[in-house]
Amino acid sequence: MRFIERARAKVNLTLHVPHRRADGWHELESLVVFAGLADRVTLDMDRPLGLVLDGMRMDELANVHDNLVMRAAHALNVLVPDLRTGEFTLNKHLPIAAGVGGGSADAAAALRLLARANGLSLDDPRLFEAAREIGADVSVCLVSRATIMRGVGDILGPVLKLPPLYAVLVNPGVPLETKAVFARMGLAPGQARDFGPHPAIASGISASDLFDQLRHGRNDMEDAASVLAPVIGDVLAGISGARGCRLARMSGSGATCFGLFSTRHAAQIAARVIRRDHPKAWAHATFLR
Repeated sequence: MRFIERARAKVNLTLHVPHRRADGWHELESLVVFAGLADRVTLDMDRPLGLVLDGMRMDELANVHDNLVMRAAHALNVLVPDLRTGEFTLNKHLPIAAGVGGGSADAAAALRLLARANGLSLDDPRLFEAAREIGADVSVCLVSRATIMRGVGDILGPVLKLPPLYAVLVNPGVPLETKAVFARMGLAPGQARDFGPHPAIASGISASDLFDQLRHGRNDMEDAASVLAPVIGDVLAGISGARGCRLARMSGSGATCFGLFSTRHAAQIAARVIRRDHPKAWAHATFLR
């Protein structure tokens, strides 16, 4: 028996870092949505536990034993007695270390596959316990729907109904480690920042109100990431200058940036122009929800 899940790219429309806790972890407030762009994870229940790597970016992945898909299987196996597993195949298409949660989305897809194979509800608390064990973004990727994420990624608000969002995602091909970007921000343990509250986003918000609120938001990691990878500034300038772009910002810890556009057609044209002018960049039009 085989099961298939899509591991959709995570996009942080906002990412506030209000303070760093005394234990060294950074507290976050983020409006997270998910793109139509995705990896694909398959579970074959007729084979023993293992992982096969495939897809255009498979050569960029670390050893299979360190892959988050396998870590997800092991983490859930500890929590669920007699967990039935199998062989995973990961078709890797999303860029690595790119601020779109590719590895976290893969791990979350593996948890959803194991839930289906073992008759577990997707709101089973053991799934979220395993997700927290693997990494900060895995919990929100497990839900894979628009929501506000807080804490260290462990506190999720309700799923939000947002208006249609047409977007372009652009990655210049420069990997950035989240740890390095946080270090560059230079927040000492216990240090707080007061740059204003996170915008209020309610389910059912209108498009005009959503864009107004997003303009009051920010990505607090963007400046530090741009120092480590100056090309981010070039990417944001290119997206901002595209016809129909309403907002351009970096996602997560970078280096992927996004632009929100008035129409699907405008987003598609912008993606084509960016790919023409920057043939080595990963640039795609997509839909966010």
